[in-house]
Amino acid sequence: MKKFITLLLSALLVFSLAGCGSKPADGNTPSGGENTLEGTYDITVWVSETEGVKELTQKQIEAFMEANPGIVINATIEGISEADSATQMITDVESGADLFCFSQDQLARLVQAGALAVLGDATSATVKERNDDVSVGAATVDGKLYCYPMTSDNGYFMYYDKRIISDDIVDSLEDLVKACEDSNTQFSMEYKTSAWYNAAFFFATGCVSEWQTNADGSFASVNDTFDSPEGLIAMKGMQILAKSPAANSSSDGAAFANAVPSAVVVTGTWASSTVKGILGDNMGVADLPSFTVDGKSYHLGSFFGNKLMGVKPQTDAKKAAVLQQLALYLTDEQAQLDRYELVGWGPSNLKAQANEKVQKDVVLSALRAQNEYSTMQGQIHGSWWDIAKVLGTAAEEATSDADLQAALDSYKSAIDGLFSINGYVFVGAWNGWNNADQEAALMTQEGENLTITLDVPESDYMGGRIVAAGDWGTDMGCQQVTEGADLIQPYDAESNGDNNIIFLEAGNYTVSANLSSKEIKIVKN
Repeated sequence: MKKFITLLLSALLVFSLAGCGSKPADGNTPSGGENTLEGTYDITVWVSETEGVKELTQKQIEAFMEANPGIVINATIEGISEADSATQMITDVESGADLFCFSQDQLARLVQAGALAVLGDATSATVKERNDDVSVGAATVDGKLYCYPMTSDNGYFMYYDKRIISDDIVDSLEDLVKACEDSNTQFSMEYKTSAWYNAAFFFATGCVSEWQTNADGSFASVNDTFDSPEGLIAMKGMQILAKSPAANSSSDGAAFANAVPSAVVVTGTWASSTVKGILGDNMGVADLPSFTVDGKSYHLGSFFGNKLMGVKPQTDAKKAAVLQQLALYLTDEQAQLDRYELVGWGPSNLKAQANEKVQKDVVLSALRAQNEYSTMQGQIHGSWWDIAKVLGTAAEEATSDADLQAALDSYKSAIDGLFSINGYVFVGAWNGWNNADQEAALMTQEGENLTITLDVPESDYMGGRIVAAGDWGTDMGCQQVTEGADLIQPYDAESNGDNNIIFLEAGNYTVSANLSSKEIKIVKN
């Protein structure tokens, strides 16, 4: 992959990155005053799996070709979630999509993997001028723009059933929980199945988890204050929900139609059509409520982030320039408004945000109200999500303040451990997916060669992969197995998007890998 990246960087020097229309954003044609980008280009595009987005993207690409006579694009458009696309790109950059959409928390690992082409100066200036500051920041690493903002709506707020929840109690978590209990309905929020959601309680009390990266996207340090007096207050606040029989750890808008229906669901804009379809005129929306601990009130916080579109580096400089033009077109004002009309996504483009219909949208209004209490989702270590997720279960099970403090102390130890190990871990079912495991899963390293011998126990899923210790970044997995492929399940992109090595049988195995060639060998002992 390093050779591939070197070639493409050299090729990209030939052309300035292009903007909307047939001229490059820098205002210069590649040579001789002619549009030398004319030609036919076969590309692969990964967009959201959300219904209708693939078809809309095809129409937008056709409109781009009409605006750029002479450029013909044969696009293969595939639906892959923004959460999964980065993992698939990192697994095999060369085979990945030419254009792909992803959530902003994946940016650092994509930069590390060399999966994103940096925008040129003029294109960067255009993107900064047309989009809000938060989305531009989300697309930036070490002062350089690596991708194009698509939305400014990746946050959460509250939907509620007006038949059960009156508008005068939407500001109180305690009152909302009681209303759900009294009506035998549920309060749905992913407090114990997602750190993205349970962090709301910690942000409410002023806690932070701020991660710093190096220029290459690797994580250098963290300022995390969850294990603090304020963090203990947050855990007590979480118990108000977690200890209630009405608690349901879900963010699915369809929970309003469950056998035991929800009266409140904490989720985002993507659920609006589902919720509206179930509740109709009974749909209410609001920012998140406050909870009270020891007589003091704390407004629930939230993460706020963006969806982004990236361009894979290319060895063909003409194709690289066309892809940059297309990415800018697919993320500009009209394209964002098209997606708003289709699926309700909130624009990052400033002109699209000022659109009258967008301004009057009640769902986006609730999101804007919650944004006053939100924390911008920067680059976050991949392991943090699993480390912080368990705090919800700890709050539910704790019977004393000492139990809550013990959970916070364990959390802090796990965070600290991320910066105390080096090397590579063969993480999987056999070690509980602990990517910081220095005992059972840390591979022996001699130069470029990695080796581990381990017992794979019988289980429903006997899979795993080689990752950087304490991280999830890797480009070594099932597809890189050159010897012993008969011992594992064949690679399947649909069912194994993470490129996991899935053993066919339990047993004792020796797994070796080479960091340069990426080749993996497996022997059953």
